[in-house]
Amino acid sequence: MPIFEYRCSECNSKFELLTTNKNSDKVTCPECNSLKTKKLFSAFSTSASAPISASSCTSGNCNIDSSPAGGCASGMCGLN
Repeated sequence: MPIFEYRCSECNSKFELLTTNKNSDKVTCPECNSLKTKKLFSAFSTSASAPISASSCTSGNCNIDSSPAGGCASGMCGLN
């Protein structure tokens, strides 16, 4: 199931919701319970195609994952 981002037209609250495509247009605002919500365009991410090099790490605790997809093994690369 995809995560969609929404903005409420009533209270201007921005929120995310894990929902099916079938129900993605019938969303109630969690702040004010309004049905006047609009789905926002949002970016998505994919895994890196090559391992992250040690030179790209910004903290002292950088654990490089040696898997083919690359990335930080423990999320300690400081690339957030």
